[in-house]
Amino acid sequence: MSIKQLLMEADAIQVGIQATDWRQVITLAAKPLVQGGYLRPAYADAVIANTLEHGAYYVFEEGIAIPHARPESGVLKDCFSLILLAEPISFQGSDKADIVILFGARDSNAHIEEGIRAIVTLLESDETLARLRQASNPAEVMAIL
Repeated sequence: MSIKQLLMEADAIQVGIQATDWRQVITLAAKPLVQGGYLRPAYADAVIANTLEHGAYYVFEEGIAIPHARPESGVLKDCFSLILLAEPISFQGSDKADIVILFGARDSNAHIEEGIRAIVTLLESDETLARLRQASNPAEVMAIL
């Protein structure tokens, strides 16, 4: 299943989110996935703990953050959640990001290989990134993706 299909199935697109705390963003990104039975509630805590321990290595200079944790941290089903922030924020001292894609994969090979490759492929176009940043609702995001 594609990222677009997984986002749609989980109803996990949030647009125009006002947030100043990266922990809050991770919790918000995980919320629809927890509610939908894709992640255990502890997954967001694991992502936060991982960030505090290892830094925000998942933030890229294009303003994209791809927070995640290990499969055993609470992944029930492969999933993605997308948040478009109203203003970019720093994740634990990182460069600022305004496109946040939290993902969970059930096994660690798929976790790294498929998850990140799919996200990079989806967002490799500057035009796509610019259009996403202008989107005002989840339907517009789905049309762009």
